[in-house]
Amino acid sequence: MSDAIISYAAFILADAGIEVSAENLLTIAKAAGAEVDGVWASVFAQALEGQDLKQILSGFHAAGASAGAAAGGAAAATGEEAGAEEQAAEEEKEESDDDMGFGLFD
Repeated sequence: MSDAIISYAAFILADAGIEVSAENLLTIAKAAGAEVDGVWASVFAQALEGQDLKQILSGFHAAGASAGAAAGGAAAATGEEAGAEEQAAEEEKEESDDDMGFGLFD
């Protein structure tokens, strides 16, 4: 539970434009009435040192939306090509079975 508390504290600090430091994280956790080991605050502070948490979070949102749009567009554009390739592969497989002298129902 400590990691969740520190995570929320980091979001609060980032939203307020305050440095995400171990001391600030512990101060917010204490103000919320939560007991958190100092090691969690130190780990989070070190991991987020020099990082813009707002930019990181907005990057996930933008990456997810653009990746989904790109995948959807690519799937629509290549849907017909994929169908044609699958059909050609099936026909090739059927022909190879017949060449060997036996078929599926023989």
